[in-house]
Amino acid sequence: MSKSASINTSDIQVFDRQTLRQARRRSAKNTREHMFLFDWAEAQIAERLLDVNRDFETALQIGMRNDGAALLKTGKIKTLHTTDIIVEGAAAPSVVSDEEFLPFKPAAFDLIISALNLHSVNDLPGALLQIRQSLKPDGLFVAAILGGETLHELRECLMQSELALKDGVSPRVFPFADKQQAGGLLQRAGFALPVIDSDIITVTYPHMFKLMHDLRAMGEGNIIDARSKLNPGKALFMDAAQRYAQHYSAADNRIEASFEVIFMLGWAPHASQQKPLSPGSAKHRLADALGGAEIKTGDKATP
Repeated sequence: MSKSASINTSDIQVFDRQTLRQARRRSAKNTREHMFLFDWAEAQIAERLLDVNRDFETALQIGMRNDGAALLKTGKIKTLHTTDIIVEGAAAPSVVSDEEFLPFKPAAFDLIISALNLHSVNDLPGALLQIRQSLKPDGLFVAAILGGETLHELRECLMQSELALKDGVSPRVFPFADKQQAGGLLQRAGFALPVIDSDIITVTYPHMFKLMHDLRAMGEGNIIDARSKLNPGKALFMDAAQRYAQHYSAADNRIEASFEVIFMLGWAPHASQQKPLSPGSAKHRLADALGGAEIKTGDKATP
């Protein structure tokens, strides 16, 4: 497959992608018990594919945290290609590539899928544009990304501890998009008929340090480029762990950690797709359909 036309990426470097590769290589050696979130996200994507009244001749899975078995089990996909930034993982990818520079020719796939692999991309609008260009007309894109509520408890406790002990804050938890931003990104990339929904998964841990251990085992440690490279010291994390236990404990005294997963669905444009009506083209008033009175802008409703 030939490399697509180059796309200028943002000059802003939010994530250290080299550190990401190192973290992913370390996490690939771990057992599946740490990949529960990725397995769940892929299963949810598979369920969404079952709701689509179409089969897909050629599909691409971006990211290989799991082997794609749940996707193939749907019977919707004839041929599944895979790509990842590392060779190590649940299964070897068909192509080794960075999500920020997809090496595929335009209109190569009927379906592109990504389960929790796009939240650490520096230029997400550019990546989504490349994905849309790699789809055939009327091709489908389905992805799961981590949303803004993810690890809000950990973020708050670390911030409060740093403010109390160091009079300053270093970024330690990813900046995640929210649902509105995700929908805007799909539209900006040229996807038609975008659909956005989300779920919040609450996971309990005996303490904050077990949560942080699991994050590293997932390959989801702190790769923010602007992070402090200095050792923050044991006192900071002990203080944060105490705050976490105090404010975010469940009934059994285990701490709670939230993971918001946003699901994005969009289609590559095609002439056969439904299009929204242009403003002012409606033939019937909404007020008539609702059985109410129409109030013009600036008018006041009478009691």
